[in-house]
Amino acid sequence: MKHQLAPGRSARFAVGLGYRRELHDEILGAPDGLIDFLELAPENYVHHGGEWERKLSLASARYPLLTHGFSLSLGGNAPLDRRLIADLGAFAEKTGTPHHSDHACWSSGESAHLHELLPVPFTKEGARHMASRVRDVASALPVRFAVENVSSYARYPESTLSEPDFMTEVLSQADGWLLLDVNNILVNALNFKLDPFELLARMPCERAVQIHVAGFWRDSEDLVIDTHGEAVDARVWPLLEEALRRTGPVPVLLERDHNFPSFSELSQEIGAIRAIGRRVFGEEPAT
Repeated sequence: MKHQLAPGRSARFAVGLGYRRELHDEILGAPDGLIDFLELAPENYVHHGGEWERKLSLASARYPLLTHGFSLSLGGNAPLDRRLIADLGAFAEKTGTPHHSDHACWSSGESAHLHELLPVPFTKEGARHMASRVRDVASALPVRFAVENVSSYARYPESTLSEPDFMTEVLSQADGWLLLDVNNILVNALNFKLDPFELLARMPCERAVQIHVAGFWRDSEDLVIDTHGEAVDARVWPLLEEALRRTGPVPVLLERDHNFPSFSELSQEIGAIRAIGRRVFGEEPAT
């Protein structure tokens, strides 16, 4: 029997893996107790049937699902996509996810989706604009809605707030929730020569309902890129431990989107997350 994740802020620490089609067979064949939940992007499954709907049904019969999207363009100026929001709500009810999440970015214009998670200027006005859209989305969904901090590689000259202050403004004004990506914190700290632990300390961790960890690729001495296609950097693990001490017990997801290693390597990273959870909370995730 699959376990249930509590709605809103989870009462238990849990360790999950992103559901990717290339990993389907390994995920279904994984030993009991390795994976507590799966996360997936509804945009890849809404209005799609056939073989992959059948396979997703097999995965969801064994594991609880969390949904995490990439299309709402919360920082954009184009009108929110009402049909998409309705579809996300229906999918959330169908899968039983305790919350849905998307990114603190813009990703579409009036007539096109850019397939990129682009950062926004960190200003008071921008925070008010995003908070209004977050409230709008949250009011239309049947589950809690969380916003993820994103990686970036340049800053807008008009920015007047730090990233933690911007996220705090957005979530406090929207009375919203945080999906805390600790890899993105490290990426931004490395790219802008900042202290990742100071960034983390100033993030609104009390609003976190979930955490992401992933890997990045070093493009040059001064630039690292969040790819989700590399092993988790060793510097992420102590940052994750500190994050869990600040958020309390929430689900932690290992993201891997491409360039997949052997499943045993992914299992080792899942094991590293579990070991950190044991240190922080002194318990195994409930199954």
